[in-house]
Amino acid sequence: MNKFKTEILWMMLRLASRLPLSVLYTLAGVVVWFLKTVMKYRTDVVYTNLAKSFPEKSYAELKEIADRFYEHLKEIIAEAVWFGGCDYERLSRQRICEITNMQDLVDTFNNSNSITILSSHCGNWEVLGGILSYNLEKVPSPITENMVYVVYRQLSNLVWNEVLRRNRTAPLPVKYDGVIESSRILRTALKNRDNKSIYIYPTDQYPYFSAHDIGMFMNQPTKAMMGSVGVAHKLGMSVMYMKMSPAGRGHYRMTFIPICMNAAEMEPEAIMRTYFDLLEKEIRETPYNWLWSHRRWK
Repeated sequence: MNKFKTEILWMMLRLASRLPLSVLYTLAGVVVWFLKTVMKYRTDVVYTNLAKSFPEKSYAELKEIADRFYEHLKEIIAEAVWFGGCDYERLSRQRICEITNMQDLVDTFNNSNSITILSSHCGNWEVLGGILSYNLEKVPSPITENMVYVVYRQLSNLVWNEVLRRNRTAPLPVKYDGVIESSRILRTALKNRDNKSIYIYPTDQYPYFSAHDIGMFMNQPTKAMMGSVGVAHKLGMSVMYMKMSPAGRGHYRMTFIPICMNAAEMEPEAIMRTYFDLLEKEIRETPYNWLWSHRRWK
């Protein structure tokens, strides 16, 4: 039954993905309006997170950020659906994302064992499966698809878990096996320790095990999972922060910021602290560009 449901949902999503982005934005706008206005989808979470993160701002300023966040949520949904029908050619033509410093990523890759990239819920994390096509300046690169692994946490709903897994890897070959459930990452990294790889982690999620206090983040005491930096420290990987800034509707700029060249020479807690400092800086630059509906602090 689950397989049947998965195939039906996937087929529906693939059909919708062929629509132009402009149409999907309109349809997603209706969905988000219903969620926000009728169902009050996590409006309490959004306003609580904003109020605690920006105690210096007035209610009117917080409301403006919240309104822009829901507008951004509409874009995330539309772009995620559209992404499910993409190949590299379609992604390049749309220019939905561009890497601003590909040469820095290549240099780091060439001069380290492997790279751990700490990402976040800024920008649109649903389009990371097309990352190699975002080298729009065509910088020569030794990085290939089978060297890139994206770490995720499996959803409790196995049908949606499989549908979203397919959607996030839509432009990649059918046999691509680079989406790794978080419980498998250490095993995968150890297996590949003699092969250069890139591991991308969404690092700002609420910790569901092995939480560590990392101090203040967005004006609130914060805990974090240390698995990503623990693996990087153990295997001496380079660590970079991935910034994803909006540059107009349907377009993001991806910038890789170095944290360390050899994580074995830096304590995992210090790496994670640097990550959250960089993330806070990015959020404060464009406050609406983060997933405020996420229960980051429980």
